[in-house]
Amino acid sequence: MKIDKYIGHSGYTSRRKACVLIDEKKVTVNGKTATFSTLVKAGDVILIDGKELQVKDFVPTYIMYNKPKGIECTSEKIADNIIDAIGHAQNIYPIGRLDKDSEGLILLTNHTELIDKIANPEYGHEKEYIVTLNFPVRKQFLKEISEGITLQKEKTKPCVVSLEPNAKRIFRITLTQGLNRQIRRMCNAYDYQVIKLQRVRIMNIKLGKLKLGEWRDLTEDELMELFLALK
Repeated sequence: MKIDKYIGHSGYTSRRKACVLIDEKKVTVNGKTATFSTLVKAGDVILIDGKELQVKDFVPTYIMYNKPKGIECTSEKIADNIIDAIGHAQNIYPIGRLDKDSEGLILLTNHTELIDKIANPEYGHEKEYIVTLNFPVRKQFLKEISEGITLQKEKTKPCVVSLEPNAKRIFRITLTQGLNRQIRRMCNAYDYQVIKLQRVRIMNIKLGKLKLGEWRDLTEDELMELFLALK
């Protein structure tokens, strides 16, 4: 197994961050500085920053979390990070991001190879949101953002939008793109301010009745449908 994949499976950090450690020459295998082509076998001694890598028993973990506002979607040791908020026994990592001011569904896993397959916008997976604005939603606004608008020289992809029933300031939007703070920027372009932004679905995984600040394991049916969609 290649060294970056091995570190990712060990529970020490994500595979992506393992690549950074290797690039910074902080990883050694049997006393030799590791490269991206270094292979690891049973009995090899792996050091990261001079400390021996301790491999945890790998228990595949896939959870969904209803993130409150104020929680940072990072595994870095900073205040209010999502890992400390959840406090899971396994070393899990968020799949993609949900900005600090937003709330709702985010997935986490220790299956690091799955992270890019879901989070990478190149794959065009659907993510659905409910957005509350400071003023009533104009039909022209919904029409134009559904067709795609230009944000700092970058065109947004067409998306599905609809006004929520019996609501003047709330609409629902499904994206397949995921530019940085895309929904807020689209709304700001029309002089709206986002009062509340909640993600309610990622692909086939729905937030449902999960309470704010709580998490649960994905069900077998949810995982089966998710894995089929990722093939």
